[in-house]
Amino acid sequence: MYQKRPVITQKKDWVLILLYSTIASIGLLCIFSVEYRGGDEVIKSILEFKKNYSKQFYYLMACIVIAVFILLTDSKLFTATPMLLYAIGIALMLMTFVLGKTVNGSKSWIPLGFMNLQPVETCKIFTSLALAKYLSNADLDFTKSKSQLVAAFICFFPILFSILQNETGLALVYFAFLLPMYREGFPPVYLAIGISLGILLVLTLLSTPTQLIIAITLITLLAIIYLNRKIKRNSRILFIIISIWLTSLFFVGIAVPFLFKHVFQKYQSDRIFSMVGRDNPYQLNNEIVNTQIIKPLKKTKSDFENYNVKQSKIAIGSGGLIGKGFLKGTQTQGDFVPEQHTDFIFTSLGENFGFVGSVILMLLYLTLLLRIVFIAERQRSTFSRVYAYSVASIIFFHVAVNICMTIGLAPVIGITLPLMSYGGSSLLTFTVLIFILIRLDADRQMILR
Repeated sequence: MYQKRPVITQKKDWVLILLYSTIASIGLLCIFSVEYRGGDEVIKSILEFKKNYSKQFYYLMACIVIAVFILLTDSKLFTATPMLLYAIGIALMLMTFVLGKTVNGSKSWIPLGFMNLQPVETCKIFTSLALAKYLSNADLDFTKSKSQLVAAFICFFPILFSILQNETGLALVYFAFLLPMYREGFPPVYLAIGISLGILLVLTLLSTPTQLIIAITLITLLAIIYLNRKIKRNSRILFIIISIWLTSLFFVGIAVPFLFKHVFQKYQSDRIFSMVGRDNPYQLNNEIVNTQIIKPLKKTKSDFENYNVKQSKIAIGSGGLIGKGFLKGTQTQGDFVPEQHTDFIFTSLGENFGFVGSVILMLLYLTLLLRIVFIAERQRSTFSRVYAYSVASIIFFHVAVNICMTIGLAPVIGITLPLMSYGGSSLLTFTVLIFILIRLDADRQMILR
């Protein structure tokens, strides 16, 4: 006689659950290797809730409970409450300005006693659900500008509060939502504009604004001369060229200086320019402290700002091909890498398990992302598909930026490595993101809106 399977095991994507469990377990081991010193009583440390690895262990246990709760929840709950949850997320971000706790210069944390909640981190969950809810509206015509602006507002509104909280790195994560919007019909021209502005931003790092303005103007004049005949037949071409020229001048001459002076923190700007071997041209050469002018040391590069990255490279490089072995990393055991249990957790893996271990982790992340995309494409519901692509985009952005940070290919902007870095907010966010997807996928034969 047929017996109905328990709800917890019905149509769940166990491959995704296994990938989550594997990466989270590796993360816990890496955090343990950062803090453990020979002679420490592990059981006692875990029970005392003092070490970071003991805290992460309890965070992981709590996340497992939350994951089970999500799997037992009716999937319609996630389609019925996105806008309410989004409003709650914005309210929590506003609360940080009143109740917020400052950590590393960022007032973006709400102290809860046993952990600090970071609303700008958890709001990624609510934004994913809200975007999925909006784009799954049966009456929506996403080819219209109004619909595109509303979707963009949903995705980018939290960026404002993130910047005000001095969390520029996490603010950038919200641009990952461009991918699910593009999948649902967002015009490619916007992506082209975004890529073009990104190229311009990189060029501003390699040259001065004056040089770049002259170069852009010359290119514009050459384009007008080359397209002279077409311009005579269609004056709109000249209008488009002039518009692009003015936009580029505004971006290079006004937007970029404002970005580096007022949006990025000074240390973030310094690190970005130090990557290309330049001093930060958008900061004053002298700093005024207690009404006295203190002249900075003469350095052609920001060696102090690059200390984290330099130590990170040394740690990863010292791992060699197969690593020094678990708990045998000299850089890790010597506390040479700052913030190694959070933003630079990848260095622990690289030193302990070498190139082979790093490649295995990268393959695990790649498999995770491909699995999520596979799940996205088998959904009948637009809501589930958009949500799945949002999850994939967020994870990809975090993985790419974090690992590039640790090896010196990207500035250090405070992006965690999903399921690996220490932190209750980060682990909770990625756990909820993944397990809501698993729950929605279990009902993939339904049309959820």
